[in-house]
Amino acid sequence: MRPYLYIAKVRMLSALAYRFDVLSSIVIQCLAVIASCFFWIAAYGNQQAALGVTRDQMLTYTVMSSTLACLLTMNVENRIAASVQKGSVALDLLKPVNIFGIYLWEDIGSVAIAFLQNAVPLLLIGALFIVAPVPASAAHFLLFILSAAFSYMINWLIAALFGMWSFRIVRIFPLLCMKGHMIRLLSGSVIPLWFFPQWLQTVLSFLPFRYIYQLPLSVYIGILSPRETAAQMGIQFIWILLLGCLFFEIKKGVTRHLLVQGG
Repeated sequence: MRPYLYIAKVRMLSALAYRFDVLSSIVIQCLAVIASCFFWIAAYGNQQAALGVTRDQMLTYTVMSSTLACLLTMNVENRIAASVQKGSVALDLLKPVNIFGIYLWEDIGSVAIAFLQNAVPLLLIGALFIVAPVPASAAHFLLFILSAAFSYMINWLIAALFGMWSFRIVRIFPLLCMKGHMIRLLSGSVIPLWFFPQWLQTVLSFLPFRYIYQLPLSVYIGILSPRETAAQMGIQFIWILLLGCLFFEIKKGVTRHLLVQGG
């Protein structure tokens, strides 16, 4: 574990080096969350609840969704693509540590910095100008932490799987953009899935996206019963196992048929 912890530490230190990027991202994210909250305030109008969700719960959901989005930013697909394009992927795979483990711990290091640099300012702005994003209870908060950890792994594995397309596609950036927009839309990050048509909710229940944002945020605001939460988190864990097995099978396949470009 020591090499991976060192990798996470280096990633944290490098993230602190670019102050202008940090300040600009904080300003942009704060403006975005305020605009989103004003949208929901206008959408609710004089109503205090819609589809069983109160206006304060919806505002808390929006603030926490923006906060969670800061923590779920992945760089693994870009690291894989850069390694393939530079031709260093073969040497990376020969290193005495798992290269994909390095990518994972780099992203974990980024989470620690993103929490201090982005998540905390967003929570403060939300509490000052919108609503205090308080969880439904202490138990809901603990379940949210566990569910958010599961959602992180689901999101990371999806990002890593998309990164594997670098071995087949020369320019992967358009595919990654499509993936990012698809996840934000179909996961409940922008619009909660309970506002979607019933047939679309049924379709999305068979996909992993709703377990990235919708589930942990629903747990946080307390609209799920303990039994529903346990069942949904069980499905979350199953998706981690399925995506993990798929990732390792694809990784074995691409390393057997490795074609180094450039280098």
